[in-house]
Amino acid sequence: MRLYTYFRSSAAYRVRIALGLKGLAYDAVPVHLVRGGGEHRQPAYLQLNPAGLVPALEDGGEVLGQSLAIIEYLEEVHPRPPLLPQAPLDRARVRAIALTIACDIHPINNLRVLQYLGEVLGAADSQKTDWYRHWVLAGLGAVEALLAGDRRTGDFCHGDVPGLADCCLVPQVFNARRFGCDLSAMPNIVRIAANCETIEAFRLAAPGNQPDAE
Repeated sequence: MRLYTYFRSSAAYRVRIALGLKGLAYDAVPVHLVRGGGEHRQPAYLQLNPAGLVPALEDGGEVLGQSLAIIEYLEEVHPRPPLLPQAPLDRARVRAIALTIACDIHPINNLRVLQYLGEVLGAADSQKTDWYRHWVLAGLGAVEALLAGDRRTGDFCHGDVPGLADCCLVPQVFNARRFGCDLSAMPNIVRIAANCETIEAFRLAAPGNQPDAE
């Protein structure tokens, strides 16, 4: 397998964690999102992934995009260890936490949105930071409420084994801290992220441990 990735991409970070938790080997192919106007915008990469986003996973000659679709594919093809619980209601809960992060928080705060705010709308760096913090804290506040109000929350988002929701949570916490977001009102998120960081798959997937880290 080849994973087209960027060290600071939270979407690619999710997939790296999932691959690590499942013990799957892969070749990392860095795609720099800034250098030269962004390698993801170059024709060669667009031919591979027309969305022009990372990650993309190449497996058996087929290329998949979208981090959650990739993780669900890995779950189906390599079901052990599982990243989703067995019971339908539990699976829905885990997906809801993951989607709150991947669909409600991340899309309006990723690099291309921040670039548009600055380059097209003329937002100052301080305004972009305010934008980022506002939406991250609003979204993570919802995640904290989901975690705090449910007895199924354990050492991790769901129970005492890391899974899909944790794959999404940890990259978002990394980015929140990078932008100076105050997470002191989110004890469950902070605790779970700390638990994840003790696990090798999460440590090896971290941005600072990638071959393209700057």
